[in-house]
Amino acid sequence: MKTSKVLLGALLAILSLVASQIGAELVASLFHMPGLPLGFCNIIAGASYLLLAYLLLRVLSGKYLHMDMAPRFSIKVKWFVVAVLLPAAVKGVFLLLPGEFVSSEMTKSEMFTTLSAGIMFTGIAAGFVEEMVFRGVIMGLLKERWNTAVAIFVPSVLFAAVHLIGMDFTLTSCLLVLVAGTMVGIMFSLIALEGNSVWNSGIVHALWNIVIIGGGLAIGGEMDEYSVMTYVLQSKSLVLTGGEFGIESSGIALVGYLVVTTFTLCLIKRAKGDRSESH
Repeated sequence: MKTSKVLLGALLAILSLVASQIGAELVASLFHMPGLPLGFCNIIAGASYLLLAYLLLRVLSGKYLHMDMAPRFSIKVKWFVVAVLLPAAVKGVFLLLPGEFVSSEMTKSEMFTTLSAGIMFTGIAAGFVEEMVFRGVIMGLLKERWNTAVAIFVPSVLFAAVHLIGMDFTLTSCLLVLVAGTMVGIMFSLIALEGNSVWNSGIVHALWNIVIIGGGLAIGGEMDEYSVMTYVLQSKSLVLTGGEFGIESSGIALVGYLVVTTFTLCLIKRAKGDRSESH
């Protein structure tokens, strides 16, 4: 495949993500106009985002790129376990640190609105769509054009950089986001490669988003008014708080990414060894 086609395919994949988000918001607004509660509109927005992105990326990968973006739906049990344990362990460590719980004092309606957006849109939809784009289309293109190492590293850096768009962060926070985003991107890439499917990295990504930034319990140096409850840390250390981006770029989260990445590399190495012995 030509380099120009690879680059255009990657750009079109990202544009498909953006177009799907805009389309989902328009669909949700149509339901909100007659008076449907925002919580239900958030669920509709999340489902629309996932469906629109899947269809657009399917057309892009099948008709133009002639590649399989997302093989048949298959989530291995071990990755579902990792998807639960990783965010639970990271949050668990934070809850052992000195701090206090602060409620945002939301009404039941506000809680429903917050959690529906956090679970359906930010969690499930964003998690799976980003995996289809970065680990499905872009990683697949780079792997076909160059090699696996390039296919793992480049989309991971791009994935990290995308999270800086529109953010007015300090240089230190930007560097933290780039390091953490690249590390988590490599982790997701290896999970997708091990299971030969973006659905495995998708479930890990989705549950991470739900637990860490889904609007239920936030953790940070200050109260998060967009979450039901916040565990406000006494420490203001960048290593613990992760800077302006939050605990996803903290030292504790980085250790979590590293542990899962090492575990995945061991699985890949063992699988290669088993294949070599069978031959």
